[in-house]
Formats: sequence, structure tokens, C-alpha cells
Amino acid sequence: MLAASVPARPVRSRRRNLCSVGRTRTLLITGGAGQLGTVAHATFARAGWRVVNTDIEDLDIRRRDQVLAAVADLAPDAVLNTAAITDADLCEVEPDLAFATNGTAVGHLAEACRHTGALLCHLSSDYVFDGTKRQPYHEGDPTDPLSVYGRSKLDGERIVGADGLVVRTAWMSSATGHNIVRTVLAQAGDPRRVLRYVDDQRGSPTHAEDLAQALVHLIGERWTGVFHVTNQGEATWYDLARRVVVEAGLDPDRVHAITTADLDPPRLAPRPAYSVLDNTALRMANAPLLRHWTDAVAELVAQLRRSTVG
Repeated sequence: MLAASVPARPVRSRRRNLCSVGRTRTLLITGGAGQLGTVAHATFARAGWRVVNTDIEDLDIRRRDQVLAAVADLAPDAVLNTAAITDADLCEVEPDLAFATNGTAVGHLAEACRHTGALLCHLSSDYVFDGTKRQPYHEGDPTDPLSVYGRSKLDGERIVGADGLVVRTAWMSSATGHNIVRTVLAQAGDPRRVLRYVDDQRGSPTHAEDLAQALVHLIGERWTGVFHVTNQGEATWYDLARRVVVEAGLDPDRVHAITTADLDPPRLAPRPAYSVLDNTALRMANAPLLRHWTDAVAELVAQLRRSTVG
């Protein structure tokens, strides 16, 4: 018993609003112990949703029987799938695990949602693109993933189907979990340490809090199709690390730029050199765009520093 606590489609279709007078909407979150699951739980609850937050020990989405039973029992208005194998290098070593979790398991969720009428919102990645473009990727641009991780995430997108919502995001950070902002702050705490970050990969830094707010809007209005949801602006990992150090009041010259080829040990999974996502679908839906990534990083660094001092 659960405890409460295709390729990109450029055309968006709007279905009935999930809001109804006098009725509390219910959201089932999978992968709820991760960064986005944790933040989304709090964000949807503040917005008035009943949230049932599950992780693998409660609901293993690779188990079709568990998924069908859980969704049928709860009969949620929507399912937010944040469960995934996100370690791109691990995916290269364990491709069967990657496709089972990021692809096949999404099919179990899609099947369960079709049976109950729930909206499935599936989180995907900028890694579905090959990075050869030099302008921001739109939702309808051709996909061509370089890695097992990217191919498995694209597999999941295709399985969602026309009645579901796919949200691609990138370079996520939050106050919890493993992410670059927390890593840089920890490294910068050692005054003798030189920080080295890649300057030949460019993408869209995204704050999980801002992403979760956008999900409340998209799921609440029952949008379907593919949406890119990231903070505005673009950066390299080097740019992002320097901004974190600046916001922490430290010397940004401690951050040194390196190339992907300089990484030691080298990464197993190829990364797209350019994977900036344009939020075309959000603008077409008249949905609020997320703030610039530098503003989000400033707020997050301040929050993390306050928690450390406290």
C-alpha cells in the first residue's frame, strides 16, 4: 500500500484542466528520493495537490505488476516519472539496466495511465541530441543521441505516446542530492584546491525548484507533447563553476578551464558538446519562462551557505 506523504512532437495539444471545484488532485511521483522528486513533492503539495511520493523500495517501475497495481489502487490524476538511471557512464557499462529503467519501465507507467486516465509526465534529457548544432535545440529538432543514456531516454520518450507529457531538462541542481553547485562549494571549501572544469561543453543550467514550478503549471493544465524546460541562458561547466565561486564570495580565478579530453579519468559516455535547449513550447503555451540561470544559482548558493552556517 502506498503512503501519501516518439520522437519530439512540435505541436502541443491541450486537454481538460485538472482543476475542479471542491476536489483535491492527486499526483503519484516515482523516483521520489532524487533531486527533482524531493523538490516536486514539496512544490506540488504547496500548490494544493495530494502527493504520493514513492521510490524504488515502494514502487519499482521495472516491475509491471507493481506499477499496474499501484496506479489502479491510487487512481491519480497524474503520474510524474522522475525515476531513472542518470549516470551516463554507468549506462555505458550496464546498457540493459539503462534501457530497462529509462525505456521499458516507462511503458509500464504509460500502460497504467491509459487504464486509469491519468496524465503521464516523463522527465527526459538534453542527451537525446548529438550536440552538433550551434543554436539552441527546439522541441521538434531531430534527435541523435551519442550515448547509451541518451538512447535509453529517447526510448522512454517514444514509449510515452501522444497522450503523455515529455519534459526535457538539463544540468539540474538543487539544495539536495549530488549536483555541480554542491560539488563546487564543497571543493572550494579547501583553500588549497584548484578547481578544474570543462569549458568545451555548453548547456542549460537548471534549478530544480524552478523546474518543479513549471511542472505544476504543465501538469495542472494537462498539456501533452514535448517541452524543453530549463532556466534561461547558457553556460559551460567552467562558467557555472565560476559563478558558484563568485556567489560564495571566493576568488573565481581558482577555477581553471580544461577540455573534455583533459578529464582524468576520461569519461566513458560521450557528451554532446552543445545541448542548449530552447523553450519554444513553453512560449507557445503562454507558460511562464524560468528565470536566468545566474539568478537561480545565486539563490541556491545563498541557501546552501545559510544551511551550512546554521
